[in-house]
Amino acid sequence: MTMQKHTTVGFGEIMLRLGPPGLKRIRQTLPGPLEATFAGAEANVCVGICALGGKARFVTALPENDLTLACEANLRGHGVDVDRILKTKQGRMGIFFVETGANQRPSRVIYDRAESSIALAPASEYDWDEIFRDATWLHISGITPALSRNAAEAALQAVKAAAARNITVSCDLNFRNKLWDWEPGTSARDLARRVMKPILEAGVHVVIGNEEDATDVLGIEAGESDVEGGRLDIARYAEVAKTIAGHFPSVTQVALTLRESISATHNKWGALLYDAAADKSCFAPMNDGRYQPYEIRNIVDRVGGGDSFAAGLLFALQDEALSGQEEILQFAVSASCLAHSIPGDFNLHQRHEVEALAKGSSSGRVVR
Repeated sequence: MTMQKHTTVGFGEIMLRLGPPGLKRIRQTLPGPLEATFAGAEANVCVGICALGGKARFVTALPENDLTLACEANLRGHGVDVDRILKTKQGRMGIFFVETGANQRPSRVIYDRAESSIALAPASEYDWDEIFRDATWLHISGITPALSRNAAEAALQAVKAAAARNITVSCDLNFRNKLWDWEPGTSARDLARRVMKPILEAGVHVVIGNEEDATDVLGIEAGESDVEGGRLDIARYAEVAKTIAGHFPSVTQVALTLRESISATHNKWGALLYDAAADKSCFAPMNDGRYQPYEIRNIVDRVGGGDSFAAGLLFALQDEALSGQEEILQFAVSASCLAHSIPGDFNLHQRHEVEALAKGSSSGRVVR
């Protein structure tokens, strides 16, 4: 299979991810060793695209130190172009701590990312001409604008610069309540809604999110869903996706992930894809013409699951061999399902592995 000619640019923050080994809690581990990896929504998408055989470039702002060199080497090792990363004298690399949940104990995330380089860097510092050289796609998320006023302005400028160059833009809404705190006196929801609206209006074509994002960022309710109780009002999601597209004229497609959380290690997983031009929605996975989500009963790590879906979707939307709304969505859902089986935020599954699951090979038998 030949590599895609398209180049996807991911713009956002990457951090050092630290966590106890296995299923230990932080209080059980410290003092003691923590496992270190790198992670960040847009970087996760870039790595996932490259693992599938595509091309991706990651852009961020990082301090001039050895942590940055290690991060760049790690991304480069996965095939990601890191040559346009902005090196700064100010700020730091953000850190987040992950406690992996099990059964009825949820996973927990602790952020330590204040005053990061990307939060401090002005939008004017980025060379958009160079960043978008030979690029065909831009991917951002709602996490970056949540970091600071500067980061929000940079995300908006990135979308405007891409739109001026006729580059397709996708945005994963990714609402993070803990992060939207840079305007005192304004609630996280209100700030997110005010900031994200002009970003979406600036030229976003593909919106990615889930039931909580639709409510928190856009104020659109998904019926009687109870995500924590493991019950989603599936019939209402096509209406939610259509409403999102109706609010933003540039939006051509809306993808909503459908996660039903039975416990930390047992989820049902699927998605919907709405095509605005055809006014048509489809679901995946399907069984005999009916939506039947994947049953993931022994989740290894669900952090980054949404990013693995975004990576699969963006790859499939740009791949000439994958045609049709249903096939594209099935590929994306399958890629993300497999990501739940490995630790870390990066989904390192290859195209042939995703296609095998998409075609029904889900027994987990040894491949010899």
